Amino acid sequence: MLLFVAAVLEAGGDALVRMSLHSTLLLRRAEFLLLGGIVLLSYGIVVNLPRWDFGRLLGVYVTMFFLVAQLLNYFAFGQKPSASIIIGGALIMAGGLIISFGRT
Repeated sequence: MLLFVAAVLEAGGDALVRMSLHSTLLLRRAEFLLLGGIVLLSYGIVVNLPRWDFGRLLGVYVTMFFLVAQLLNYFAFGQKPSASIIIGGALIMAGGLIISFGRT
C-alpha cells in the first residue's frame, strides 16, 4: 500500500510539473510548479521512510509507478496506451511479480 501511495505522489507530482510547463497563465504555472514540487518531496519522504531492501523496493516500485503513470496519462491527459506500451507494461508487471514473490 505504501508503494502505491508513493507511486501516486511521484506520478501526480510529475503530472503537476508537466501541467505547469504547458500552462499559458503565469500564475497557474507557478501554482502547479510549487504544488508539484511539494508532492514530489512528499514522495521522496514516503518511499524512503521504511527500512527495506532498496534494490528490491525499486524493482517492485517500478511496476507500481508504471501502472499509476498509465492511469494518470489516460485520465488526466486523455492518452490511451499504445500496443507497445501495453506489451512492455506486461513485461514490467511480470518482473515486479518475480521480484515480489521470488525467493531471496
